[in-house]
Amino acid sequence: MSKNTEKQQLIDKILEAIQDTKGEDVQVLDLSHIENTVADTFIICSANSNTQVSAIAGNVEKKVRNELQDRPWHVEGAENSLWVLVDYVSVVVHIFQRHIREYYDIESLWGDAKVTKIES
Repeated sequence: MSKNTEKQQLIDKILEAIQDTKGEDVQVLDLSHIENTVADTFIICSANSNTQVSAIAGNVEKKVRNELQDRPWHVEGAENSLWVLVDYVSVVVHIFQRHIREYYDIESLWGDAKVTKIES
């Protein structure tokens, strides 16, 4: 299987897991054509509480582990669940409480990324 196919499967599983747990305002940022980025793809979503942020992050990890036998390289922010980052190296998932996402506005930092909005 090609690297691109594997990456697309990972993206699809992550999106499924986010939608299963009612993540909102989901966007996929394709950074692959931008030089010196930390990942090829960012997936960003919002949640309404720290409980929901935790649930989304947990579901992403569980679904990817169970269906693709893959584990994140690193997870950050799970202590307070305001902003949890789940890092699969080429794909990084950012799960924000809405007000934290608005404050950091990381989408605007990657203005030249190709953005795909995912309908829920």
